Amino acid sequence: MNKENKLVPGLPSGFEDRWDKKLLLKKKLLKAIEDNFIKFGAEALETPSFEISENIGSFLAEDDSNPMSDVFSFQDGEKNITLRYDLSSPLARFVAQNNQELPSIYKRYAIQNVFRNEKAGNGRYREFMQADFDIVGNVNPAQANAELCNLISSTLSDCGLNKDQFTINASNRKIVQGLIDELKISEEKQIKVIRAIDKLDKPGFGLKGVEDLLKKERKDQSGAITKGADLSDDQAQQILNFLKIKDLKQLKETLKNPLSQEGIKELEDVFEILGYGSNLNQVKTNFTIVRGLAYYSDFIVETNLNFKVTNNKGKEVDIGSICSGGAYAKLISRFRGVDIPGTGISFGVDRLLFALMQLDQIKIEDQKPVLVCVMDQKYLKNYYGLVDQLRENNINAEVFLNTKKNLGKQLDLANKRQLSVAIICGENEFNDNTVTIKNLKGVKGENNQTIPKADLINEIKKLI
Repeated sequence: MNKENKLVPGLPSGFEDRWDKKLLLKKKLLKAIEDNFIKFGAEALETPSFEISENIGSFLAEDDSNPMSDVFSFQDGEKNITLRYDLSSPLARFVAQNNQELPSIYKRYAIQNVFRNEKAGNGRYREFMQADFDIVGNVNPAQANAELCNLISSTLSDCGLNKDQFTINASNRKIVQGLIDELKISEEKQIKVIRAIDKLDKPGFGLKGVEDLLKKERKDQSGAITKGADLSDDQAQQILNFLKIKDLKQLKETLKNPLSQEGIKELEDVFEILGYGSNLNQVKTNFTIVRGLAYYSDFIVETNLNFKVTNNKGKEVDIGSICSGGAYAKLISRFRGVDIPGTGISFGVDRLLFALMQLDQIKIEDQKPVLVCVMDQKYLKNYYGLVDQLRENNINAEVFLNTKKNLGKQLDLANKRQLSVAIICGENEFNDNTVTIKNLKGVKGENNQTIPKADLINEIKKLI
Protein backbone atom coordinates (compact mmCIF):
# COMPACT_ATOMS: atom_id res chain seq x y z
CA MET A 1 0.00 0.00 0.00
CA ASN A 2 1.54 3.31 -1.05
CA LYS A 3 1.50 6.40 1.15
CA GLU A 4 -1.47 7.99 -0.61
CA ASN A 5 -3.66 4.92 -0.01
CA LYS A 6 -2.83 4.43 3.67
CA LEU A 7 -5.75 4.62 6.07
CA VAL A 8 -6.25 7.59 8.37
CA PRO A 9 -7.01 6.37 11.92
CA GLY A 10 -10.17 7.86 13.41
CA LEU A 11 -13.65 7.24 14.76
CA PRO A 12 -17.09 8.26 13.51
CA SER A 13 -18.76 11.12 15.35
CA GLY A 14 -20.33 10.16 18.68
CA PHE A 15 -18.02 7.23 19.44
CA GLU A 16 -15.06 7.21 21.81
CA ASP A 17 -12.09 5.09 22.88
CA ARG A 18 -11.67 4.95 26.67
CA TRP A 19 -8.43 4.00 28.35
CA ASP A 20 -6.04 4.72 31.23
CA LYS A 21 -7.51 6.92 34.00
CA LYS A 22 -10.90 7.34 32.32
CA LEU A 23 -11.44 3.61 31.97
CA LEU A 24 -10.26 2.97 35.54
CA LEU A 25 -12.77 5.51 36.84
CA LYS A 26 -15.51 3.97 34.69
CA LYS A 27 -14.83 0.54 36.17
CA LYS A 28 -14.99 2.03 39.67
CA LEU A 29 -18.36 3.62 38.88
CA LEU A 30 -19.69 0.39 37.40
CA LYS A 31 -18.73 -1.55 40.52
CA ALA A 32 -20.45 1.01 42.78
CA ILE A 33 -23.57 0.94 40.61
CA GLU A 34 -23.77 -2.84 40.37
CA ASP A 35 -23.10 -3.30 44.09
CA ASN A 36 -26.02 -0.99 44.86
CA PHE A 37 -28.33 -2.73 42.40
CA ILE A 38 -27.61 -6.02 44.14
CA LYS A 39 -27.90 -4.41 47.59
CA PHE A 40 -31.41 -3.24 46.66
CA GLY A 41 -32.45 -6.77 45.66
CA ALA A 42 -32.15 -6.93 41.86
CA GLU A 43 -31.02 -9.82 39.67
CA ALA A 44 -28.87 -9.39 36.57
CA LEU A 45 -30.30 -9.62 33.05
CA GLU A 46 -28.47 -9.42 29.72
CA THR A 47 -30.33 -9.02 26.43
CA PRO A 48 -28.99 -8.94 22.83
CA SER A 49 -27.88 -5.71 21.17
CA PHE A 50 -30.48 -6.18 18.43
CA GLU A 51 -34.25 -6.46 18.81
CA ILE A 52 -36.97 -6.94 16.19
CA SER A 53 -37.90 -3.37 15.23
CA GLU A 54 -41.65 -3.68 15.83
CA ASN A 55 -40.98 -5.14 19.29
CA ILE A 56 -38.61 -2.40 20.41
CA GLY A 57 -40.91 0.36 19.14
CA SER A 58 -39.97 3.91 18.22
CA PHE A 59 -40.35 5.78 21.50
CA LEU A 60 -37.44 8.11 20.74
CA ALA A 61 -38.90 9.41 17.50
CA GLU A 62 -39.48 13.15 17.17
CA ASP A 63 -39.99 13.00 13.40
CA ASP A 64 -43.44 11.49 12.79
CA SER A 65 -42.68 11.07 9.09
CA ASN A 66 -39.57 8.99 9.86
CA PRO A 67 -40.13 7.29 13.26
CA MET A 68 -36.90 5.26 13.12
CA SER A 69 -34.64 8.22 12.29
CA ASP A 70 -33.11 8.33 15.78
CA VAL A 71 -32.05 4.68 15.86
CA PHE A 72 -29.89 2.29 13.86
CA SER A 73 -32.10 -0.15 11.94
CA PHE A 74 -31.24 -2.82 9.38
CA GLN A 75 -33.06 -5.22 7.08
CA ASP A 76 -32.70 -8.83 8.27
CA GLY A 77 -34.43 -11.13 5.82
CA GLU A 78 -38.15 -10.41 5.98
CA LYS A 79 -37.88 -8.41 9.22
CA ASN A 80 -36.28 -5.16 10.32
CA ILE A 81 -34.00 -5.26 13.34
CA THR A 82 -32.87 -2.33 15.48
CA LEU A 83 -29.91 -1.75 17.76
CA ARG A 84 -31.43 -1.18 21.21
CA TYR A 85 -31.67 2.52 22.12
CA ASP A 86 -32.43 1.88 25.78
CA LEU A 87 -32.75 -1.10 28.13
CA SER A 88 -36.44 -0.65 29.00
CA SER A 89 -37.94 -1.79 25.70
CA PRO A 90 -35.85 -5.01 25.68
CA LEU A 91 -36.95 -5.60 29.29
CA ALA A 92 -40.61 -5.28 28.25
CA ARG A 93 -40.09 -7.86 25.50
CA PHE A 94 -38.24 -10.20 27.88
CA VAL A 95 -40.91 -10.01 30.60
CA ALA A 96 -43.71 -10.56 28.09
CA GLN A 97 -41.84 -13.56 26.68
CA ASN A 98 -40.94 -15.12 30.05
CA ASN A 99 -43.56 -13.83 32.48
CA GLN A 100 -44.73 -17.32 33.51
CA GLU A 101 -41.26 -18.14 34.80
CA LEU A 102 -40.58 -14.83 36.58
CA PRO A 103 -41.55 -13.95 40.17
CA SER A 104 -44.71 -11.85 40.60
CA ILE A 105 -42.49 -8.93 41.64
CA TYR A 106 -39.40 -8.99 39.43
CA LYS A 107 -36.44 -6.74 40.15
CA ARG A 108 -33.83 -6.75 37.44
CA TYR A 109 -30.72 -4.77 36.63
CA ALA A 110 -28.88 -4.52 33.33
CA ILE A 111 -25.62 -2.75 32.48
CA GLN A 112 -25.07 -2.65 28.72
CA ASN A 113 -24.34 -0.35 25.79
CA VAL A 114 -27.16 1.31 23.86
CA PHE A 115 -27.13 3.08 20.50
CA ARG A 116 -28.78 6.29 19.29
CA ASN A 117 -28.45 7.92 15.91
CA GLU A 118 -28.48 11.48 17.20
CA LYS A 119 -26.24 14.53 17.45
CA ALA A 120 -23.25 13.89 19.71
CA GLY A 121 -21.16 16.14 21.94
CA ASN A 122 -20.79 17.44 25.52
CA GLY A 123 -21.07 14.06 27.19
CA ARG A 124 -23.58 12.73 24.66
CA TYR A 125 -22.59 9.76 22.53
CA ARG A 126 -24.14 7.58 19.84
CA GLU A 127 -22.94 4.49 21.68
CA PHE A 128 -22.98 4.69 25.45
CA MET A 129 -23.49 2.57 28.52
CA GLN A 130 -26.63 2.58 30.60
CA ALA A 131 -27.17 0.92 33.96
CA ASP A 132 -30.85 0.16 34.61
CA PHE A 133 -32.77 -0.97 37.67
CA ASP A 134 -36.46 -1.87 37.27
CA ILE A 135 -39.26 -3.24 39.43
CA VAL A 136 -41.93 -5.07 37.43
CA GLY A 137 -45.18 -6.32 38.98
CA ASN A 138 -48.23 -5.24 40.95
CA VAL A 139 -46.66 -3.33 43.82
CA ASN A 140 -47.48 -0.35 46.01
CA PRO A 141 -46.32 2.39 43.59
CA ALA A 142 -45.30 4.80 46.36
CA GLN A 143 -42.99 2.21 47.90
CA ALA A 144 -41.43 1.18 44.58
CA ASN A 145 -40.87 4.76 43.39
CA ALA A 146 -39.49 5.90 46.74
CA GLU A 147 -37.10 2.95 46.58
CA LEU A 148 -35.83 4.20 43.21
CA CYS A 149 -35.02 7.56 44.79
CA ASN A 150 -33.26 5.84 47.69
CA LEU A 151 -31.25 3.79 45.20
CA ILE A 152 -30.16 6.86 43.22
CA SER A 153 -28.96 8.62 46.37
CA SER A 154 -27.10 5.57 47.68
CA THR A 155 -25.46 4.84 44.33
CA LEU A 156 -24.22 8.36 43.58
CA SER A 157 -22.85 8.63 47.12
CA ASP A 158 -20.93 5.38 46.59
CA CYS A 159 -19.69 6.73 43.24
CA GLY A 160 -17.92 9.46 45.21
CA LEU A 161 -20.35 12.39 45.06
CA ASN A 162 -21.29 14.47 48.08
CA LYS A 163 -25.01 14.90 48.73
CA ASP A 164 -24.87 18.59 47.80
CA GLN A 165 -23.43 17.75 44.38
CA PHE A 166 -26.62 16.24 42.96
CA THR A 167 -30.38 16.75 43.15
CA ILE A 168 -33.07 14.14 42.54
CA ASN A 169 -36.10 15.80 40.88
CA ALA A 170 -39.45 14.01 41.02
CA SER A 171 -42.85 14.62 39.48
CA ASN A 172 -45.84 12.73 38.05
CA ARG A 173 -46.91 12.70 34.40
CA LYS A 174 -50.59 12.65 35.42
CA ILE A 175 -50.22 16.22 36.65
CA VAL A 176 -49.42 17.65 33.23
CA GLN A 177 -51.59 15.08 31.44
CA GLY A 178 -54.59 16.28 33.43
CA LEU A 179 -53.89 19.85 32.31
CA ILE A 180 -53.50 18.73 28.68
CA ASP A 181 -56.83 16.89 28.83
CA GLU A 182 -58.49 19.89 30.50
CA LEU A 183 -57.25 22.13 27.68
CA LYS A 184 -58.69 19.64 25.15
CA ILE A 185 -55.40 19.28 23.28
CA SER A 186 -55.82 16.65 20.56
CA GLU A 187 -54.07 13.31 20.94
CA GLU A 188 -51.82 13.80 17.91
CA LYS A 189 -50.45 17.03 19.45
CA GLN A 190 -49.92 15.70 22.97
CA ILE A 191 -46.50 14.09 22.52
CA LYS A 192 -45.20 17.32 20.95
CA VAL A 193 -46.50 19.25 23.95
CA ILE A 194 -44.80 16.82 26.35
CA ARG A 195 -41.51 17.09 24.46
CA ALA A 196 -41.74 20.87 24.36
CA ILE A 197 -42.16 21.01 28.15
CA ASP A 198 -39.29 18.53 28.59
CA LYS A 199 -36.92 20.99 26.90
CA LEU A 200 -37.56 23.85 29.35
CA ASP A 201 -34.21 23.49 31.14
CA LYS A 202 -32.22 22.63 28.02
CA PRO A 203 -29.63 25.21 26.85
CA GLY A 204 -31.12 27.86 24.58
CA PHE A 205 -34.75 27.06 25.39
CA GLY A 206 -36.32 28.47 28.55
CA LEU A 207 -39.97 29.60 28.57
CA LYS A 208 -39.60 31.39 25.21
CA GLY A 209 -38.24 28.29 23.48
CA VAL A 210 -41.01 26.14 24.96
CA GLU A 211 -43.62 28.72 23.91
CA ASP A 212 -42.36 28.55 20.32
CA LEU A 213 -42.57 24.75 20.35
CA LEU A 214 -46.06 24.87 21.82
CA LYS A 215 -47.17 27.22 19.06
CA LYS A 216 -46.27 27.16 15.36
CA GLU A 217 -42.50 26.53 15.22
CA ARG A 218 -39.12 27.26 16.77
CA LYS A 219 -36.07 28.53 14.91
CA ASP A 220 -32.73 27.86 16.64
CA GLN A 221 -29.52 29.89 16.37
CA SER A 222 -28.41 27.97 13.29
CA GLY A 223 -31.66 28.80 11.52
CA ALA A 224 -33.03 25.25 11.72
CA ILE A 225 -36.80 25.13 12.18
CA THR A 226 -38.63 22.65 14.41
CA LYS A 227 -42.37 22.34 13.80
CA GLY A 228 -44.43 23.11 16.92
CA ALA A 229 -47.59 21.64 18.41
CA ASP A 230 -49.69 24.47 16.90
CA LEU A 231 -51.65 25.20 20.09
CA SER A 232 -53.87 28.23 20.51
CA ASP A 233 -52.50 31.22 22.41
CA ASP A 234 -54.72 30.41 25.41
CA GLN A 235 -53.66 26.75 25.52
CA ALA A 236 -49.99 27.68 25.29
CA GLN A 237 -50.32 30.39 27.96
CA GLN A 238 -52.00 28.06 30.47
CA ILE A 239 -49.18 25.53 30.05
CA LEU A 240 -46.58 28.27 30.52
CA ASN A 241 -48.38 29.45 33.68
CA PHE A 242 -48.26 25.88 34.98
CA LEU A 243 -44.51 25.69 34.36
CA LYS A 244 -43.95 28.70 36.63
CA ILE A 245 -45.45 26.91 39.68
CA LYS A 246 -42.80 25.54 42.04
CA ASP A 247 -44.78 24.64 45.17
CA LEU A 248 -46.82 21.43 45.58
CA LYS A 249 -49.44 23.19 47.72
CA GLN A 250 -49.92 25.95 45.12
CA LEU A 251 -50.17 23.34 42.38
CA LYS A 252 -52.84 21.47 44.33
CA GLU A 253 -54.89 24.68 44.62
CA THR A 254 -54.40 25.61 40.94
CA LEU A 255 -55.05 22.35 39.05
CA LYS A 256 -58.47 21.04 40.07
CA ASN A 257 -59.03 18.42 37.38
CA PRO A 258 -59.27 14.84 38.75
CA LEU A 259 -56.25 13.41 36.87
CA SER A 260 -53.87 16.17 38.02
CA GLN A 261 -55.16 15.81 41.58
CA GLU A 262 -54.54 12.06 41.34
CA GLY A 263 -50.94 12.67 40.22
CA ILE A 264 -50.37 15.16 43.02
CA LYS A 265 -51.67 12.66 45.60
CA GLU A 266 -49.41 9.90 44.21
CA LEU A 267 -46.42 12.24 44.45
CA GLU A 268 -47.33 13.10 48.06
CA ASP A 269 -47.43 9.37 48.82
CA VAL A 270 -43.90 8.92 47.45
CA PHE A 271 -42.61 11.71 49.69
CA GLU A 272 -44.38 10.17 52.69
CA ILE A 273 -42.49 6.90 52.13
CA LEU A 274 -39.24 8.80 51.60
CA GLY A 275 -39.81 10.40 55.00
CA TYR A 276 -39.42 6.97 56.60
CA GLY A 277 -35.76 6.87 55.48
CA SER A 278 -32.77 9.19 55.24
CA ASN A 279 -33.12 10.58 51.69
CA LEU A 280 -36.15 12.87 51.96
CA ASN A 281 -34.06 16.06 51.73
CA GLN A 282 -32.25 14.73 48.66
CA VAL A 283 -35.44 14.63 46.55
CA LYS A 284 -37.19 17.77 45.28
CA THR A 285 -40.43 18.32 43.38
CA ASN A 286 -39.99 19.68 39.86
CA PHE A 287 -43.19 19.82 37.82
CA THR A 288 -41.38 20.89 34.65
CA ILE A 289 -39.85 17.45 34.13
CA VAL A 290 -42.10 15.23 32.06
CA ARG A 291 -39.63 12.82 30.37
CA GLY A 292 -39.84 12.91 26.58
CA LEU A 293 -40.28 9.17 26.06
CA ALA A 294 -43.93 8.35 25.40
CA TYR A 295 -44.19 5.23 27.54
CA TYR A 296 -43.97 6.96 30.95
CA SER A 297 -47.39 7.01 32.62
CA ASP A 298 -47.14 8.56 36.11
CA PHE A 299 -44.10 8.86 38.43
CA ILE A 300 -41.00 10.36 36.78
CA VAL A 301 -37.55 11.23 38.12
CA GLU A 302 -34.46 13.05 36.85
CA THR A 303 -31.14 13.55 38.62
CA ASN A 304 -28.97 16.57 37.90
CA LEU A 305 -25.48 17.52 38.99
CA ASN A 306 -24.98 20.71 40.98
CA PHE A 307 -21.49 21.56 39.72
CA LYS A 308 -20.16 23.03 36.50
CA VAL A 309 -19.13 20.74 33.66
CA THR A 310 -17.05 21.93 30.71
CA ASN A 311 -16.30 20.54 27.27
CA ASN A 312 -12.79 19.95 25.91
CA LYS A 313 -12.59 23.63 24.96
CA GLY A 314 -13.26 24.76 28.54
CA LYS A 315 -16.77 26.02 27.77
CA GLU A 316 -19.45 25.30 30.38
CA VAL A 317 -22.05 22.86 29.06
CA ASP A 318 -25.30 21.29 30.25
CA ILE A 319 -24.97 17.52 30.12
CA GLY A 320 -28.55 16.92 31.27
CA SER A 321 -29.78 14.24 33.62
CA ILE A 322 -27.29 11.57 34.75
CA CYS A 323 -29.99 9.27 36.11
CA SER A 324 -33.62 9.32 35.09
CA GLY A 325 -36.66 7.13 34.68
CA GLY A 326 -40.19 6.59 35.85
CA ALA A 327 -43.23 4.36 35.84
CA TYR A 328 -44.73 2.75 32.77
CA ALA A 329 -48.19 1.17 32.83
CA LYS A 330 -48.50 0.06 29.21
CA LEU A 331 -44.96 -0.67 27.97
CA ILE A 332 -45.26 -4.41 28.61
CA SER A 333 -48.98 -4.61 27.81
CA ARG A 334 -48.16 -3.78 24.17
CA PHE A 335 -47.47 -7.49 23.88
CA ARG A 336 -50.38 -9.92 23.54
CA GLY A 337 -51.71 -11.48 26.73
CA VAL A 338 -49.55 -9.46 29.10
CA ASP A 339 -50.55 -6.51 31.30
CA ILE A 340 -47.88 -5.81 33.93
CA PRO A 341 -46.88 -2.35 35.21
CA GLY A 342 -43.28 -1.42 35.95
CA THR A 343 -41.07 1.38 37.18
CA GLY A 344 -37.35 1.93 36.82
CA ILE A 345 -34.34 4.20 36.50
CA SER A 346 -31.36 4.39 34.21
CA PHE A 347 -27.89 5.76 34.97
CA GLY A 348 -26.12 7.27 31.97
CA VAL A 349 -22.74 5.77 32.89
CA ASP A 350 -20.65 7.50 30.23
CA ARG A 351 -22.36 10.85 30.82
CA LEU A 352 -21.68 10.51 34.55
CA LEU A 353 -18.10 9.53 33.75
CA PHE A 354 -17.69 12.62 31.55
CA ALA A 355 -18.67 14.83 34.49
CA LEU A 356 -16.76 13.02 37.22
CA MET A 357 -13.52 13.10 35.22
CA GLN A 358 -13.58 16.85 35.92
CA LEU A 359 -13.64 16.40 39.70
CA ASP A 360 -10.45 15.84 41.67
CA GLN A 361 -12.21 14.25 44.64
CA ILE A 362 -12.57 10.65 43.52
CA LYS A 363 -9.59 8.45 44.22
CA ILE A 364 -8.77 5.86 41.57
CA GLU A 365 -6.81 2.79 42.54
CA ASP A 366 -4.51 1.98 39.66
CA GLN A 367 -3.08 -1.49 40.25
CA LYS A 368 -0.11 -1.22 37.91
CA PRO A 369 2.46 -4.03 37.98
CA VAL A 370 5.88 -4.32 39.54
CA LEU A 371 8.43 -4.52 36.71
CA VAL A 372 11.14 -7.17 36.96
CA CYS A 373 13.99 -5.85 34.82
CA VAL A 374 16.13 -8.17 32.69
CA MET A 375 19.83 -7.57 33.38
CA ASP A 376 21.11 -10.70 31.68
CA GLN A 377 19.28 -13.23 29.50
CA LYS A 378 20.96 -16.15 31.29
CA TYR A 379 18.97 -15.27 34.44
CA LEU A 380 15.61 -15.28 32.66
CA LYS A 381 14.47 -18.34 34.64
CA ASN A 382 15.30 -16.51 37.90
CA TYR A 383 13.30 -13.46 36.82
CA TYR A 384 10.24 -15.59 36.14
CA GLY A 385 10.72 -17.16 39.56
CA LEU A 386 10.49 -13.66 41.10
CA VAL A 387 7.37 -12.87 39.07
CA ASP A 388 5.69 -16.12 40.20
CA GLN A 389 6.48 -15.28 43.83
CA LEU A 390 4.92 -11.82 43.48
CA ARG A 391 1.82 -13.05 41.67
CA GLU A 392 1.27 -15.84 44.20
CA ASN A 393 1.07 -13.10 46.83
CA ASN A 394 -1.54 -11.15 44.79
CA ILE A 395 0.96 -8.54 43.60
CA ASN A 396 0.67 -7.60 39.93
CA ALA A 397 4.01 -8.22 38.22
CA GLU A 398 5.64 -8.74 34.85
CA VAL A 399 9.07 -9.47 33.36
CA PHE A 400 10.37 -6.94 30.82
CA LEU A 401 9.67 -8.51 27.43
CA ASN A 402 12.81 -7.59 25.49
CA THR A 403 16.13 -9.10 26.59
CA LYS A 404 18.11 -6.77 24.27
CA LYS A 405 17.10 -3.45 25.89
CA ASN A 406 19.51 -1.98 28.44
CA LEU A 407 18.42 -1.05 31.96
CA GLY A 408 17.98 2.63 31.10
CA LYS A 409 15.51 1.83 28.31
CA GLN A 410 13.61 -0.52 30.61
CA LEU A 411 13.29 2.14 33.31
CA ASP A 412 12.27 4.75 30.72
CA LEU A 413 9.35 2.53 29.73
CA ALA A 414 8.46 1.96 33.39
CA ASN A 415 8.35 5.71 33.98
CA LYS A 416 6.26 6.31 30.86
CA ARG A 417 3.77 3.73 32.14
CA GLN A 418 3.88 5.44 35.56
CA LEU A 419 4.88 2.26 37.34
CA SER A 420 5.80 2.54 41.01
CA VAL A 421 8.36 -0.20 41.52
CA ALA A 422 11.06 -2.01 39.54
CA ILE A 423 13.12 -4.98 40.66
CA ILE A 424 16.74 -5.00 39.49
CA CYS A 425 18.72 -8.21 39.96
CA GLY A 426 22.03 -9.16 38.42
CA GLU A 427 24.83 -11.59 39.20
CA ASN A 428 25.64 -10.04 42.62
CA GLU A 429 22.04 -10.24 43.84
CA PHE A 430 21.57 -13.84 42.74
CA ASN A 431 24.89 -14.89 44.33
CA ASP A 432 23.97 -13.14 47.61
CA ASN A 433 20.29 -14.26 47.56
CA THR A 434 19.18 -10.60 47.61
CA VAL A 435 17.04 -8.32 45.44
CA THR A 436 17.35 -4.63 44.62
CA ILE A 437 14.09 -2.67 44.70
CA LYS A 438 13.83 0.67 42.90
CA ASN A 439 11.11 3.04 44.08
CA LEU A 440 10.29 4.83 40.83
CA LYS A 441 8.29 7.50 42.67
CA GLY A 442 11.02 8.09 45.29
CA VAL A 443 13.72 10.74 45.63
CA LYS A 444 16.53 10.29 43.12
CA GLY A 445 19.64 8.86 44.78
CA GLU A 446 17.64 7.52 47.73
CA ASN A 447 15.21 5.26 45.94
CA ASN A 448 17.23 2.00 45.68
CA GLN A 449 17.41 -0.59 48.42
CA THR A 450 18.98 -4.04 48.38
CA ILE A 451 17.27 -6.48 50.74
CA PRO A 452 17.28 -10.22 51.52
CA LYS A 453 15.12 -12.08 49.02
CA ALA A 454 13.03 -13.41 51.93
CA ASP A 455 11.85 -9.83 52.65
CA LEU A 456 10.76 -9.12 49.08
CA ILE A 457 6.99 -9.40 49.54
CA ASN A 458 6.81 -7.32 52.71
CA GLU A 459 8.96 -4.53 51.27
CA ILE A 460 7.05 -4.43 47.96
CA LYS A 461 3.72 -4.12 49.82
CA LYS A 462 5.05 -1.01 51.55
CA LEU A 463 5.58 0.67 48.17
CA ILE A 464 2.40 -0.19 46.26
